[in-house]
Formats: sequence, structure tokens, C-alpha cells
Amino acid sequence: MADKEQVLIFDTTLRDGEQAPGASMSKTHKIEIAELLDAMGVDIIEAGFPAASPGDFESVKAVASQVKDSVVAGLARANRDDINTLWDAIKDAKNPRIHTFISTSPLHMKYKLGQTPDQVHEAVVASVSQARQLCENVEFSCEDATRSDVDFLCRLFESAIRAGASTVNIADTVGYTMPGEFRELITALRTRVPGMDTVRFSVHCHNDLGMGVANSLAAMDVGARQVECTINGIGERAGNASLEEIVMALQVRSDILPYYTNIKTEYLTDVSRLVSEASGFSVQPNKAVVGANSFAHESGIHQHGIIQNRNTYEIMDPNEVGSDGTLLVMGKHSGRHAFRKKLADLGVPLEEDDLNKAFHRFKVFTDDQKVVSDEQIVDIVNAAG
Repeated sequence: MADKEQVLIFDTTLRDGEQAPGASMSKTHKIEIAELLDAMGVDIIEAGFPAASPGDFESVKAVASQVKDSVVAGLARANRDDINTLWDAIKDAKNPRIHTFISTSPLHMKYKLGQTPDQVHEAVVASVSQARQLCENVEFSCEDATRSDVDFLCRLFESAIRAGASTVNIADTVGYTMPGEFRELITALRTRVPGMDTVRFSVHCHNDLGMGVANSLAAMDVGARQVECTINGIGERAGNASLEEIVMALQVRSDILPYYTNIKTEYLTDVSRLVSEASGFSVQPNKAVVGANSFAHESGIHQHGIIQNRNTYEIMDPNEVGSDGTLLVMGKHSGRHAFRKKLADLGVPLEEDDLNKAFHRFKVFTDDQKVVSDEQIVDIVNAAG
């Protein structure tokens, strides 16, 4: 890893992920998820938004007391009460972080905050200064940054750094930006803001246009060394950048992405299933990395390739992500090679003539059947010719 730079993984499943409508999680589930995130090497776990409700406060406090190695962060608006509430919730954590934010786009400042740019600037200085008096580890975020004025962002970041922020974060809150313009924005900020070389630059990308992961990866090329993401990509509206996709993109394409994380990837499938259970959000079968079909093959051409050499149609080893392994799904697209291998796996060897007859019956059967089970294949083999 000596020739690569580390990117910190900031997981916000328990905060932004839970904000997805209908995804509320119990305190017990949150603790279980946090412990698994801690074990798998997540650098920062955002445990929640303590000022949102008494229940959220208690959950954040419980997570803070249980996590052993990861930094535990909570989110607070840029006001005194939120920050004090947050600190009360996380102060017993082994490694606490105060994460404070404010909206910075003209649209948000006018219609959401009802504040002028100068008032927003004053709130940033006051909130970061207050947070820094309580905690050494302070992150400041600009909400809706990708629809904000660049000069104004420069002003806010410079002041936040002077006030004591150790991490500054750009939030593409509504998933509006594209990779090319995101790179330009980050480059401008890192070039123009005094003191930017003394802090960690972070990005928080949403997926409204399906660009969350692409934008996160693009940001790394121009200096982002923390990415904020969620398990299964859950979150507000269309969700957040997906942790498992970012981590595995860095691992699989290390030839062009010279960065690494400390994530133990063999945990990815287990944590995906746990978050799905806790949130009630099923993982779509074609979800990258952790979906049920990620390592499943039905096409005869693909199945033949997989039988000969797994790398023909799989760019990841299923074991690397804790998956159950490569799956040859028997259906109407399956070919003779896969059918023969399935029979061998089932301990049902056939002579070539009998195999041809059985394969013909299999093909007829699959016209009305999406997937054929092992039991049904045995029945097909045993059927009269």
C-alpha cells in the first residue's frame, strides 16, 4: 500500500440511511449494525442526528458506548442547542466527532433558512468554534454545495478551517452534479482556500441521477480522502453513494484508482443483509456487489465460460465480499455445458444419448418455468423419454 493513499470510509447508514422514508431502525438493530461496521474497518460511523428525537439521542448514545475502534460521529445543525445535544450523546465514545452543517445554496438560504449569506457565515464560525471547544475532531459540511456559489464556499471553508474544523465536506445533497463538474468544483476549493492542505477533504454524494458512486470516485482523483456513503446505498430519496460499490471499485480497479480503504470486504454481504433486515428495504437482485444475482449466471454462453474459467464473467471473487459463491441458475437460457455440470454436481451421470434426451425435456420444461430447481432437474432426468 506504500504507493497508494488511503481514503477514509465514513458510513452514514444509521443517519442518512435511516432518513429514507420507511427505513427507521430499532436501537437494537443500530447497535448490531454499528458493531459490524466497527469490525469490518469503517473509519467513521455516523450514528444519527441526536437532536431529531429522544429516541435518536438514545440510539446515538448507545452506539457511542459500544463502538471500539471506529470514530463515532453525530450530525448537528449549525446552532448551539444541536451541538450541545450531539456532544451529550457522543462524549463517552472512545473516538468522538462532531459533524455540523448548514445550507449554502441561494435556494436553500432563501427558502429553507431565511438567512442572508452573511448570517450563514456567522453561524458557521460560531458553530465550528463551539464544536471545537467541546471536541478535537470536528467536521463541517456545506449542504447543497453543488448548487452553491464557489466564492461563497471558499469563504465558508476558510472560516471553518480557521475556527478549528479538521474535516470539511462537500455535500451533493440532491444528486445534481456530474463527475466532470464535481472535479472542477473540488479542484477550485482545494486550490483557492487557504489552509485546505491542513484538513481532510470529504464528499457526500446522493444518487438522484445515479451518479453517487461515480462522483465519489471522481472526487478522489482531485484530492478527496474521505467518502460518505451507506450500506446498500440507502438514504434520502434515491439514496446515497453505496459503500460496497466504492470499496470494491477501488479494489477491482486499483490499476487506475490508486487508493485503498481499511474495509474487510468479506463482511460486505453480511452487513448488507443485516441493514436490509433492520430497515425493511429489500436489496434488488441486480444490486452491484451484494445483490442476489451479483454472481448468478443463467445464459448458456456465460455458464460455459464460468465453468471453464470464473474470470470470464466475474470480475470479483464471491468469497472476497462474503457471498455464497458463483451460482449457475438453471433456466431457459441455460446451455448443455451447464446442464451436464449440474447433473454431475447432483451425482446423476448420464451417457451422451440419455443426456441429450434429458436436455431436450429440460428445454421444453423451461419454456413455462423461470427457474428450475435441483429436484425438478432430477424429475426431468427420471421422466420417460
